[in-house]
Amino acid sequence: MKIALMGAGYVGLVTGACLANLGNDVICVDIDDEKVSALRRGVIPFFEPGLRDMVEMNLAQKRLMFTTDSEIAIKNSDVAFIAVGTPSDPDGSADMSSVFAVAEQIARFMDSYKVIIIKSSVPVGTCHKVRDLIRQKLRSPIEFDVVSNPEFLREGEAVNDFMIPDRVVIGVDNGKAKEVMLSIYRPVERTGKPILITDVKSSELIKYASNAMLATRISFMNELSHLCEKVGVDVKTIAKGIGLDSRIGPRFLQAGIGYGGSCFPKDVKALIQLMKAHGCSSKLLESVDYINEFQKSSVIPKVQKLVPDLKGKKVAIWGLSFKPKTDDMREAPSIVIIRELQKLGAEVHAFDPVAERNARQMLNGVHYAATPLGALEGASCLVVVTEWDLFRELDKDRMKKLMAEPNVVDGRNIYEPDEMRSLGFNYIGVGR
Repeated sequence: MKIALMGAGYVGLVTGACLANLGNDVICVDIDDEKVSALRRGVIPFFEPGLRDMVEMNLAQKRLMFTTDSEIAIKNSDVAFIAVGTPSDPDGSADMSSVFAVAEQIARFMDSYKVIIIKSSVPVGTCHKVRDLIRQKLRSPIEFDVVSNPEFLREGEAVNDFMIPDRVVIGVDNGKAKEVMLSIYRPVERTGKPILITDVKSSELIKYASNAMLATRISFMNELSHLCEKVGVDVKTIAKGIGLDSRIGPRFLQAGIGYGGSCFPKDVKALIQLMKAHGCSSKLLESVDYINEFQKSSVIPKVQKLVPDLKGKKVAIWGLSFKPKTDDMREAPSIVIIRELQKLGAEVHAFDPVAERNARQMLNGVHYAATPLGALEGASCLVVVTEWDLFRELDKDRMKKLMAEPNVVDGRNIYEPDEMRSLGFNYIGVGR
């Protein structure tokens, strides 16, 4: 199938590369000339395991192309995916300007039947708005359908999540569009993964509701972690006991220093605003959002408990990205933590395997180390912010010798408290 992929950001590029890998001819469109030029050379603008090899292979086999020319892509395609960003407006609602701008481009250049597929995370009713907008902007009557097909791509696992998904959700209004979508996803269906066909509005809401549910689980455990610290129990034990209940399960029950990234914070805020717009209570989700923001700052009192006066003291930060296996700094807890430490006079030395370049664009006055142990030299405290696997197995005796004071605030609970304390560290975790 000939596919136009409008938007070559994170979702668009992963989706386009994977669709090409399934045998489709894909043209990815982006307005950024430099990005398109780099992509044509196989240069990926962000870190995502497995993506570069997939892009390079499909470029070589001419199933994947990149362009800034929307007209070429739209006129030479059977379907058009919209995969542009929907960032938060100041009030938390989703900014839909890019989605509607792409819809206008499609209307301008469309000259035959198309299925227009909205991949972006959007509020309920967006597909119908896009349909109405295209009808208004068409220069002549042309049949088309607008479909909802939300993405469920985890950063660091995105290629696998597309090729072997938990499920594929498709919101359609008629049988013709349904058959086109089933044809696109037939290779995925052969993996045995379910394809859920719904109405368009239900499909749109499933994406927001999924992310909000996962964010709620995280915030619940983070709030519970404070009680665990007060009464002297281990939140990991509590999580295990809860997770063994088949009605609950073990995933997303890890207490830590808050979630970040491009999805959870944005989608929770957008759902809050959507509920308010329709006169519904949003108190639960407002609390989820509040708890998450509070959790990021909760690291600072723990650091101060170990190092009361931070002025002039060196603090090591391990991990900058919002999660492992990505260089994404959007809404990363490290930003809040580092800025608050700097306000208290601390000298911050940081290490992250892949996120340093992006961190430099967002944080000032940070010293970046080439290795995690390099960041530790002379530090009065280590703060573990991102749970990269390489941090787990480092020589702890060497860690202690490098530090000026053996203080550790483990924001992701990657170490065992008893072991760390037996080795001479002053250790504080989350809910432990």
